[in-house]
Amino acid sequence: MNKECLCHIRSIYRMISTFEQTLQKQFGLNINEIMLLCIISDNRNISSGEIAKEMELTHSNTSKVLASLEKKKLICRHACKEDLRCMKFSITQNGETLLAGINCDHVELPECLKELISAGK
Repeated sequence: MNKECLCHIRSIYRMISTFEQTLQKQFGLNINEIMLLCIISDNRNISSGEIAKEMELTHSNTSKVLASLEKKKLICRHACKEDLRCMKFSITQNGETLLAGINCDHVELPECLKELISAGK
């Protein structure tokens, strides 16, 4: 890996960071919180382990994001019917409303990220 490649990666990282700051300002959520809302919205009654696997986060980091969204009353937890030790998560009406208002067409993506997204399609 050469220096030029590392400089490009650094630029991408900065653009993602700037994009996340924009999300935080516009919606009051970071990228992990928004991703988690999307996952729970698509997968009702999902466990924290399933969320961690889907998001590719550690269980500890997943717990932090879950706690943040619970505090904001965007998700709720309830005991699994099959195993009361297991917790399942659902999105609340407030979470659905907020998620419905998040429209990436209204969030300005840095040009470099637009190119990466277009290349992945």
